[in-house]
Amino acid sequence: MTVKTRFAPSPTGYLHIGGARTALFSWLYARKHGGSFVLRVEDTDQERSTQESVNAILEGMTWLGLEYDEGPFYQTRRFDRYREVIQRLLDEGKAYKCYCSKERLDALREEQQKRKEKPRYDGKCRDLTEPPSPDAPYVVRFRNPLEGQVVVDDRVHGRVAFSNTELDDLIIARTDGSPTYNLTVVVDDMDMGISHVIRGDDHLNNTPRQVNILHALGVEAPVYAHVPMILGEDGKRLSKRHGAVSVMSYRDEGYLPEAVLNYLVRLGWSHGDQEIFSLDEMIQLFDIDDLNAKASALNVSKLNWLNQQYMKAMDPAHVARHLSWHMGQLGVDPAQGPALEDIVVAQRERSHTLVEMARNSLFFYRMPESYDDKAARKNLKADTRPALEALRAALAAAPEWQRERLHETVTGVAESLDLKLGKVAQPLRVALSGGPVSPPIDETLELLGRDRSLARIDAALQFIDQQGQAAG
Repeated sequence: MTVKTRFAPSPTGYLHIGGARTALFSWLYARKHGGSFVLRVEDTDQERSTQESVNAILEGMTWLGLEYDEGPFYQTRRFDRYREVIQRLLDEGKAYKCYCSKERLDALREEQQKRKEKPRYDGKCRDLTEPPSPDAPYVVRFRNPLEGQVVVDDRVHGRVAFSNTELDDLIIARTDGSPTYNLTVVVDDMDMGISHVIRGDDHLNNTPRQVNILHALGVEAPVYAHVPMILGEDGKRLSKRHGAVSVMSYRDEGYLPEAVLNYLVRLGWSHGDQEIFSLDEMIQLFDIDDLNAKASALNVSKLNWLNQQYMKAMDPAHVARHLSWHMGQLGVDPAQGPALEDIVVAQRERSHTLVEMARNSLFFYRMPESYDDKAARKNLKADTRPALEALRAALAAAPEWQRERLHETVTGVAESLDLKLGKVAQPLRVALSGGPVSPPIDETLELLGRDRSLARIDAALQFIDQQGQAAG
């Protein structure tokens, strides 16, 4: 059997992190088996669907690198096909027109609820031979089997049986003729040859209805795998209060797409104790039979750890391409300073996200607007001025602006002043970066360059003098 999976989001908002995980599982399964991955946009809810949401979904898929082999297909462009299938079901007696008013259905539901029964259509129009009037409005209902059961061999939850007596005759076409979700999904999966449906387990109750429609159309149902939802760190249903739930929010918060994919694949799937997987390993090892039937919870600490591992292990040029966007968000032109690849190498051991790396690296591209107050009080004062003056003179005379030579220069100044290296390097660090933390001082000097380094030492000396005058 040729494997064909699909991701079918509704464009009523951003690409949700749960949807992205479903897309990833579907993509991995198709890639593992040499199959195809289809993107289908289920936009029949025209009141809530927007082009902006479509664009957000496509942007999220692109950022994650989940390329699709077919699509995107839009359900709103397939209405003629849906009408054709609805008419076929009517002609074959597998669907019927229902003329029940909204008032009757509301009253029926209210009575059933009073009797503590499950609200369901009572089949009043199921065997109707004539409409109440020639122009009476109607919906089209699927004629669900009255007996037997639908058995779904779900690849996550195992065998699940649904009694047909629990399923009423669902509406497959509204009064205006527009198709409903369960009909469009069935027709699309049938026409597109979908072999495996991997989706959230909130759709599990729709599955028996869809299977019955597929059987009515003479088609075998695909293999289903219903994935549990993702919970927040507090164990509750994921929502905006938990922070980033949109895929692009993870981009905005400084995560690499590869780290997000690794993080997502581990939410409900595992391979031994392994935590870090390359994309090739994910494809090779992933199987829907290994998915966990229990819900998984977000763990931001784990994501931060994973992201740092990726920043440290990946080609600095690749990380730099993603870092560049974050520098731009801070108003920095990365061309006006050291190469971003070098910044990545210098900062990756002390950064968990690209946002953190970008903020910590601002001083390489622009003069700090102010000094960290505590660091300045400790390191930029009258008794550190001689060390800074000596450093300025030695660095200005340095024949080569190269890391090893700069290290020798700084240690040489410390020795000449009979000071520990920290007593010289830390005031220099504050002068260069504006704060108490930076990469090793020789690396910081090398990246800043001679002119910027000397200019910042001059600014620090001026600051010390101004502080002395203010105190005097």
